[in-house]
Amino acid sequence: MELDALFTDSCARDWVTTDPDSTAPVRFAVVGLGWFTKGRSLPALEASDRCEPTVLVSSTAEKAEQVAAATDGAIGISYDAFHDGVARDKYDAVYICTPNALHLDYASTAAAFEKAVLCEKPMERDSDRARTLVETCDAASVDLMIAYRMHTEPAVRRARELIESGYIGDPMEVRADMSQRLLDRVNSDPDQWRLDEELAGGGALFDIGIYPLNTARFLLDADPIAATGQTASTHAAFADVDETVSFMLEFPDSVFASCYASHNARQSSGITVTGTEGQVRVEPAFFQEQSRKLHLSRGDSQSSITLAMVDQMREEFDYFADRVRGDAHLSPNGEHGLVDMVTMEAIYKAAAEKTWIEIQ
Repeated sequence: MELDALFTDSCARDWVTTDPDSTAPVRFAVVGLGWFTKGRSLPALEASDRCEPTVLVSSTAEKAEQVAAATDGAIGISYDAFHDGVARDKYDAVYICTPNALHLDYASTAAAFEKAVLCEKPMERDSDRARTLVETCDAASVDLMIAYRMHTEPAVRRARELIESGYIGDPMEVRADMSQRLLDRVNSDPDQWRLDEELAGGGALFDIGIYPLNTARFLLDADPIAATGQTASTHAAFADVDETVSFMLEFPDSVFASCYASHNARQSSGITVTGTEGQVRVEPAFFQEQSRKLHLSRGDSQSSITLAMVDQMREEFDYFADRVRGDAHLSPNGEHGLVDMVTMEAIYKAAAEKTWIEIQ
């Protein structure tokens, strides 16, 4: 890969296969109207020329209607009304951003209505429910994509291209981290669903550790074959789920990844891939509303490239719409997301048994 291209066309949408001017926008039913949906997802959908939010779904019709009143062209309905098929003619796809343990229920209804599904990660609270989700969408022949926004983040895509081109030689190691003080920066409520094991499935690993895990897979274009890890919780609010996790993954060809995630450490994120000839690092990597820097080294040469900031959610939504309206392969699909579920369960098992666990 020519490094000059990183400077001149670093944020190019190299995944585009359809013309938004000649295809109808994908109309979304947005299920779950929490802070992330209202602060990130809905603004991205409204700014898109490939998508539009037309139906907003929440626990009560009143709440949904209140948010819809501030969303041009949208109507609000309750969860029960969604399952009953109300307004099903007003949307083409369903975006699911509820607590993890509810994803299957809404994906099943969407599949029954023959609507494409964009499901937030992790795709469910455990691998059995995630597998059922995949099977349900497959049986209905509806598109299913898991919302890994790093797959359309330009800095991460450029890093993957560099690795594929051989710029760093043969990959040997990955180091990645993501941390933030959940109760300080996101939600101060100790009774929130992210701290409820039944609803979340896991703590720091499920919520933010999945970013280092999945991005390592994406950059290496490989899946882990074994895992080990440790978890810890020091804050009373994290009595039921992990506050901090440190884990290692073994990939084919003796490539290892060391990853860390914490809900009680300062905000930080980055991922580094070191090879036999060089190294590529994205930092900051995972949080939105930050300009990405791509740090490169090979031999005695080093360089850093700052990429223009993009709306990661809009990139993700637009990619999904491009695939729904076109014929190109859609990824990351449900089978891809299922690998993360199985891997995270292996990490928890390894932490409990203090050993390495093979990933089947």
